[in-house]
Amino acid sequence: MPIKIPDLLPAKSKLQEENIFVMDESRAFKQDIRPLKILILNLMPLKEQTETQLLRLLGNSPLQIDVGLLHTSTHTPRNTSAEHLSQFYKSIKDVRENKYDGLIITGAPIEKLDYEAVNYWKELSEIMEWSKTNVTSTLHICWGAMAGLYYHYDIDKFIRPHKLSGIYTHTITDPKEKILSGFDEEYLAPHSRHADIKREDILKVPSLKILSESEEAGVYMIAAENGRQIFVTGHPEYDAYTLQKEFKRDLDQGLNPQLPINYFPNNNPDITPRLRWRSHSNMLISNWLNYYVYQETPYEL
Repeated sequence: MPIKIPDLLPAKSKLQEENIFVMDESRAFKQDIRPLKILILNLMPLKEQTETQLLRLLGNSPLQIDVGLLHTSTHTPRNTSAEHLSQFYKSIKDVRENKYDGLIITGAPIEKLDYEAVNYWKELSEIMEWSKTNVTSTLHICWGAMAGLYYHYDIDKFIRPHKLSGIYTHTITDPKEKILSGFDEEYLAPHSRHADIKREDILKVPSLKILSESEEAGVYMIAAENGRQIFVTGHPEYDAYTLQKEFKRDLDQGLNPQLPINYFPNNNPDITPRLRWRSHSNMLISNWLNYYVYQETPYEL
């Protein structure tokens, strides 16, 4: 089934080239179907890139999805035009009275900052509090996961001595968990972050459960007891070239980055990397939508 997105969103043509079923607003209005209403709080600096990555995964679901885009009005991004934000994005004041089946909170490259030092932390806290009553299930990604664990459960992060970057092998803790349905016992997922959370801090919270982890990359997926909140510390939405672009960006900035682990063939950055985690990423999003959103949300929002 398709995702419904604004007619003029730049991601639309890219997704259609990839044979992702996209339905524009004009066609969707003619159908008598109750689509899932999913809101994406996009905190990433390259918003159009992240839009495409997440819409690609949402579009692989058999469910029809009506996607909305949210940004923080207290922060002015440098890499996205004001025109794009004005045309396609809303702020919390615009959606405060609305109900949504699902919310995705993306990562942000600000792991080294204290949460309270983030200029939109107050607004983000307001959005996360709002989600408790207005959203059926929220999926937090990377920094969004750490921020969510801090806000909801007072679990703080710590700064890693070196950036965690690469494609890592993960295992699942309980194959009977619904969001892990169909997962291989071992699978690959991307990580890209300077901060982390401690496993022992998560285990201290009875209402949280670790669903998947990696020997090298640590805890990967955590769920609240009722499935209202899912936390993923990696970047399942990344495409084949995202880590490559980040590596080259850090090189250009003179940061002397380490090669992403298990990413470039033969550890040669001149060789095009391969996409080896899309099946896991598609399954993660599809399972979240089906088991924690579609099966739990009321028909009348």
